[in-house]
Amino acid sequence: MTDKKVSEPVPAATIMMLRDSSDGMEVFMVVRHHQIDFASGALVFPGGKADPDDFDPALAPRLVGAAEDPDMRANQVAAIRESFEECGVLLARCESSDQLIDGARLARLEPYRDRLHKGEVSIAEFLETEKLTLACDRLTHFAHWVTPDMMPKRFDTHFFLAVAPADHLAIHDGHESVDSVWIRPADALAEAAAGTKTVIFPTLRNIEKLDQYSSCNEAIQASAGTAPVRVLPWIEARDDGSYLCIPPEAGYAVSEEKMPARP
Repeated sequence: MTDKKVSEPVPAATIMMLRDSSDGMEVFMVVRHHQIDFASGALVFPGGKADPDDFDPALAPRLVGAAEDPDMRANQVAAIRESFEECGVLLARCESSDQLIDGARLARLEPYRDRLHKGEVSIAEFLETEKLTLACDRLTHFAHWVTPDMMPKRFDTHFFLAVAPADHLAIHDGHESVDSVWIRPADALAEAAAGTKTVIFPTLRNIEKLDQYSSCNEAIQASAGTAPVRVLPWIEARDDGSYLCIPPEAGYAVSEEKMPARP
């Protein structure tokens, strides 16, 4: 009998878009469409697979503050592109400006959301046509998770923090996501605990970590300059059942969770 072949994880990126409110820091989350093949119906951060176009070396002149490593640079591009496609927030500047584009310019770019999603235009063509640069310098690397080996679909996902521009209206796209909410991390945790929202294990752990901070600046300052520990969960069989485990050194409040018994 041969061992089951482990699938190669697909590069992916997700963005934890933050804002400060009178009630505390909030993060933007969307509800995945029930027909999506990963985390359907779950409350998640906007994001998705990196497209081949995200790796295009020709993008380099239109990226500000991007990583030197080509793969990480592609992840940054994917995070910004996905946040635009999925929730309408675009971390970009006009090529002659050091300020992020305002809401009025963003509104004129709205038709590109669907065109990028459908692959009718590449990210490089979009930036060149509109004379924009992507603000990779506004991203803070927060976490790195890889789907466990035993799963048929696997993703190598980088999580980034970013502060949402005040006049960019975040809203779900109606395709991959069917609902959206600005929510305090503590409230998202409470809804997950009550069962009123479905939140998958990696998302839950990252919300818990985000809940340590009271403001956008505090979260970003604490995460800047610290390389996240790569988290590849594994399952341990113990006398009292099976446990889903992650490396304690990754810095999460929970490093193991007992899995429900199979019927």
